Amino acid sequence: MGILLAVLSPLAFVNSHLLRIGRAIGIVAVALMVVAILIQVVFRYVLNNALPWPDEAARFCMLWMTGLMAPTAFRRGGFVAIDMLGQALPRVLGSLLSLFLLVVSLAVLVIAVQIGYAEVTGFGGKFATASLYVPGNVSLTEWIRVPRSWMMMSIFVGVILLTLVNIELILRNLVSTFGGTERLPALPDVDMAGAD
Repeated sequence: MGILLAVLSPLAFVNSHLLRIGRAIGIVAVALMVVAILIQVVFRYVLNNALPWPDEAARFCMLWMTGLMAPTAFRRGGFVAIDMLGQALPRVLGSLLSLFLLVVSLAVLVIAVQIGYAEVTGFGGKFATASLYVPGNVSLTEWIRVPRSWMMMSIFVGVILLTLVNIELILRNLVSTFGGTERLPALPDVDMAGAD
């Protein structure tokens, strides 16, 4: 059990800090998404002149918010789950079932990392968005379209973070199964501002 705890403690520390940063960026992404949507509503319904970029900007922010917030939800047990069977079984069998499901999840996440990488670096990532532009230089005299790979990077980053959390949950499950629940590193509380 000492080896499991020696691996778990630094991983839990890294995950806590990465997820804290991800939550902060995710909160900014939600705020920017709301601003983009409100701008579009005003221009479309008040000024009767819809802009081309707010829909794509909101989608961009939503993808990044999801990729950065989902790992925290997964770590906290915030995903929808049917856990009646695991709770009805004896503790050790319930833990083994949970471990099996986490290992299956890890297999899916490893494949998702490969797909995410291919999306970012492959053929689809070479295209640009239709209407999102960013400054191409410091003097703001040149603007370039946002590459599609910047959007797809949200999937890649999110799945990598989910994989790290999944490995942490597997280690926590193993330590618990072997009777070391009281020796597990505590999960820090999350407040509404996203700080631990």
